Amino acid sequence: MNKVLIITYYWPPSGGGGVQRWLKFVKYLPEFGWEPVVYTPEKQTAPAYDESLLKDVPEGITVVRRPIIEPYGIYNKITGKKKGEAQGAAFASSKKSNPVVEDMANRIRSNLFIPDARALWVRPSVRYLKKYLKTHGIHTVITTGPPHSMHLIGLKLKQDLDIKWVADFRDPWTDIDYYDQLKLTKAADKKHRELERIVLLYADLVISVSEFNRKKLFEKANCKITVITNGYDESDIPDTSVRLDEKFTISHIGTFMANRNPEALWDVLKELIRENEDFRNDFELRLTGKTDKTVLDAIDAKGLMIFVKMSEPVSHEKAVNIQRSSQVLLLTVNQTGDAKGMVTGKVFEYMASKRPVLAIGPEDGDLAKILKETHTGVISDFEDRTKLKKHILDYYDRYKSGKLEVNPVNLEKYSRKNLTRQLVEYLEKLNS
Repeated sequence: MNKVLIITYYWPPSGGGGVQRWLKFVKYLPEFGWEPVVYTPEKQTAPAYDESLLKDVPEGITVVRRPIIEPYGIYNKITGKKKGEAQGAAFASSKKSNPVVEDMANRIRSNLFIPDARALWVRPSVRYLKKYLKTHGIHTVITTGPPHSMHLIGLKLKQDLDIKWVADFRDPWTDIDYYDQLKLTKAADKKHRELERIVLLYADLVISVSEFNRKKLFEKANCKITVITNGYDESDIPDTSVRLDEKFTISHIGTFMANRNPEALWDVLKELIRENEDFRNDFELRLTGKTDKTVLDAIDAKGLMIFVKMSEPVSHEKAVNIQRSSQVLLLTVNQTGDAKGMVTGKVFEYMASKRPVLAIGPEDGDLAKILKETHTGVISDFEDRTKLKKHILDYYDRYKSGKLEVNPVNLEKYSRKNLTRQLVEYLEKLNS
């Protein structure tokens, strides 16, 4: 059986979207004749933790955990965050912090640690892995980012050992939605772009999660790049039926960040509640997970908080059940330059739940194409209140008549097992 080393910062019991992609690849790789070995830090600073994900780690798989030094202790003291509190430029904060202190800490972190706060792990990882790869006869390495420091480990291994190297971009690097918030100096920005280009040029294969992001990366370097989307795991969806919510629930599951705050939606909901007494009595907005204070303030400003049912982050298993029982699933896209390429893993889990998706984002983006192709939901542009209202009323009318359902088509191509089959085809070509 061929071996492949997967270098990932996020690994169970860490939770959140950054874990799912490679956890599922690792789960199914052995079925296609590849033995994955996972290299990850002993402890990660993650947005969430979910012990239930450990059940997806195949029995007998080697997971190599090594110490990591991260500067978050100092960052937490500067910003007043609690020890162990999740970090990240795009992290949703439930409370306001001192903007001057946050700005100072952001500048220090962004300009001293390039490409990110895990940069100090690169050198000791390379030193350890050069010996490990030789000892265990591993000739293929995959790195996944962000954090993009993982790619720098792969780059150095490629240069020193001439192994086969695949760089997986779950999110963009210099085109990521929060890049302009990093307060970079010109020198730091130049360094980011140089490192990004070198990674793209040296990797034997670059993987993107969407066609839009593939094109953006290809513009930076004429490299070999393909698309393997995120997906859903059929084994995560129970065979048992589920009782739908009695209320007309519009549910958002996961972190609700400030740059995904759909002002148009709050306006439309306020209008519908004022105009339609039945809608007012039936409606419930369900928010499961961390919700940024900016989002909550916007909801409150429209007088909608009395319709909100909130809960803290839940395990992936519970999240799946909430998705299956909700009447409508809310999906908002970051209102940033990379919006057209934003197709997160949650998209496919929403679709697999067989509940209608109400999306807000670019109507000419990759998400819109996938929803149309699979017949799993509708989308309206960020400021298109007319279309958004029409979509919600259509869903509500079908809810009242007991006919609110979807019948997905072409969904199986996005199953984690089929996506792993795609990955294996590329790995075998590299090693032929």
